[in-house]
Amino acid sequence: MSVRKLFRRFAEATSRQAGKPMAFILAATLVAVWAATGPLFGFGDTWQLVINTSTTIITFLMVFLIQSSQNRDSAALQIKLDELIRTSKGHNALLNLEELDEDDLDRIRKHYCKLAQAAYSTLETIEQDVGDLHNDEGEPSRTKIRRR
Repeated sequence: MSVRKLFRRFAEATSRQAGKPMAFILAATLVAVWAATGPLFGFGDTWQLVINTSTTIITFLMVFLIQSSQNRDSAALQIKLDELIRTSKGHNALLNLEELDEDDLDRIRKHYCKLAQAAYSTLETIEQDVGDLHNDEGEPSRTKIRRR
């Protein structure tokens, strides 16, 4: 098995386990044990150095493991979204948007904001329809759809 595959498996397993309640309980227990041993070591520099060094090393390593899992999950999600766009009536030009630079993304975002603004005029009709469905007394609905 390749090093890349081993790392991926290790990163996934570590991320999965780190997100469970037992991992938090274990971490909290270790901190409590460390704090309880303070009087034994006179709350000295070495006693503080143990927790500082341990947490720094664990945090440093976990950043890379979790980032690896996040990158993989993001890539898989992007592929799924690309497939939905490809097989729907969506524009195929939207495939692979994550590869565009910030200026292109802003230009496309502004286009979709304009489309959303144009669609807001239909919200009043929707609000009235929803209000009519849920209001048997004929009173105006108090539910409003929030606009940005």
